[in-house]
Amino acid sequence: MYQIIKRFFDIVFSLVAIVLLLPVFIPVILLLLLTGEHEVFYKQDRVGYKNRIFKILKFATMLKNSPNMGDGDITKRGDPRITKVGKLLRQSKLNELPQVFNIFLGDMSFVGPRPLMKVGFDRYSDEMKSKVYNAQPGLTGIGSIVFRDEELIITQSNLPPHECYRDIILPYKGALEVWYKQHQNFFTDFMILFLTAWYIVFPKSNMVYKVFPSLPKRSF
Repeated sequence: MYQIIKRFFDIVFSLVAIVLLLPVFIPVILLLLLTGEHEVFYKQDRVGYKNRIFKILKFATMLKNSPNMGDGDITKRGDPRITKVGKLLRQSKLNELPQVFNIFLGDMSFVGPRPLMKVGFDRYSDEMKSKVYNAQPGLTGIGSIVFRDEELIITQSNLPPHECYRDIILPYKGALEVWYKQHQNFFTDFMILFLTAWYIVFPKSNMVYKVFPSLPKRSF
């Protein structure tokens, strides 16, 4: 019943969001058309529910050939592959808004584990691969909130970017997504939405650990 009701709300609120966001979409689209490589949308294969591949939709923020440049699927703070407009879109999270169309189509939900690229997903252990996407991937999620500073962690780490992601970030991110599946309910989803908005205003807050004291402990 939870999944049916959640899907109903996803359809309704994604339709409402599409209409309400048109005044935001139009100037962003025009800005992207006039700057950088003149690319507006970026479609990319991501791992979704039950490990099925789908096309995620975002506003373009990086050079078109960025997956074959620099650190590949790993993005660092101040990454030179990010365009000037893309930097603003990423900092404000506006680049994620086109995913309301993915939500309407049923590829995603408003709340769930963030969908990874296949190359990132393949770094998980076989056990974790079988657990992470037993929930519909989300526009936001507990992993997105806790790792809102992911690019900074990678940039400041003494490890090479791929090692930092594989050995430090990914194991904890997987544990968070398993925690979400175990605690998935309307209260958890509502509080994740609330915290997503909260951290836009108060990015250095530790509120998430007060709201969800049972979260796996972070050691870094």
